[in-house]
Amino acid sequence: MSQGVVSRPRTAAPALALLRAARPRQWVKNVLVLAAPTAAGVLGEPGSLLATLLVFVAFCLAASGAYLLNDAADVEADRLHPRKRHRPIAAGEVSVRTARVTGVALLILAPAVAALTGSWQSPAVVAGYVALTLSYTVWLKHQEVVDLIAVAGCHVIRAYAGAVAVDVPVTGWFLVVISLAALQLVVGKREAELRTQGVTGTRATLAAYSPAYLAQVRIMCSGAMIVTYCLWALNAHADLFYGLSIIPFLLLVLRHNLLVDRGRGEEPEELAARDRPTLLFAAGLIVLVALGIYT
Repeated sequence: MSQGVVSRPRTAAPALALLRAARPRQWVKNVLVLAAPTAAGVLGEPGSLLATLLVFVAFCLAASGAYLLNDAADVEADRLHPRKRHRPIAAGEVSVRTARVTGVALLILAPAVAALTGSWQSPAVVAGYVALTLSYTVWLKHQEVVDLIAVAGCHVIRAYAGAVAVDVPVTGWFLVVISLAALQLVVGKREAELRTQGVTGTRATLAAYSPAYLAQVRIMCSGAMIVTYCLWALNAHADLFYGLSIIPFLLLVLRHNLLVDRGRGEEPEELAARDRPTLLFAAGLIVLVALGIYT
C-alpha cells in the first residue's frame, strides 16, 4: 500500500510539470479571437459562439506547442536566467525530448481543431500562425526589429482568426488598432526586460536595442493607436457610447506606458490580471463598446 502512495507523485508530477511548461496562463492572449465576433455582435448566435470557442481552443493548443518548442530550443540560455531557470524544461522537470514531441503534437492538433468549424479558412489561419511561431523559434527571434514585428503579428493573427471563424469582414480600423496595440505590448515587454536584465537577458536581440529606442517606438505606437481609435469611435460610429469609450481606452494606454516606464511590462498578461487600474479601465472600455454594439 505504501508503494502505491509513493508511486502517485512519480506519475502525476511529470504531467503537472508538462502542463506548467505549456504555460496555460498565456492562454489569456487568445481572448483576442473574441474581438471581431464581439464587435460584430454575433456571439449571441450558437453557431458563431461554437466556432469562436473552437478557434480559441486551437490557438491555446498552438501557443502551448510553440512555447514548448521555444523553451526546448532555449533551454541552455534559460538556465542562466534568474527567473526562466525555474521553468520546467530549464529546471529538468520536463525533458527536452518530451517537450519537443508534445510541442509538435499540439501544433499538428491545433489546425485539426480549427477545422471543426467547418470552414477551410480557420485551419488555414491557424496553420499560418504555426508557421510564423516556428519561424520565430528557428530564425526570426534572432533578427533585430523583425522579432518585434513577428511577435506582434502573432497577436494580429489571433484577432483575424476570430473574424474568419464567424465570417465577418475585417475593417482597416480594426486591423490598425490591433496591430499597433500588439506592437506596443511587445515593445513594452522588451523595454521592461532591458531595464531589469540589461543585455544579459536570454533574448539574442536585446543587445541590439536601447531603452531610449524602445521607448520611442512604444510612444509612436501609442500616439498612432490613440488617434486611430478616436477617429474610429467618432467617425465610423456616430454613437455616444463609442465616443465615451475613448476615455477608458486613453487611460488604458497611458497606464500601460506608466507601468512599462517603471519596469513592470515584462509580463503583460500578469499586468492585465493583477493591476487594479488596468482591470478597471479595461472593464470600462469593454462595457462602453458593448453598449455601443448591442444598444
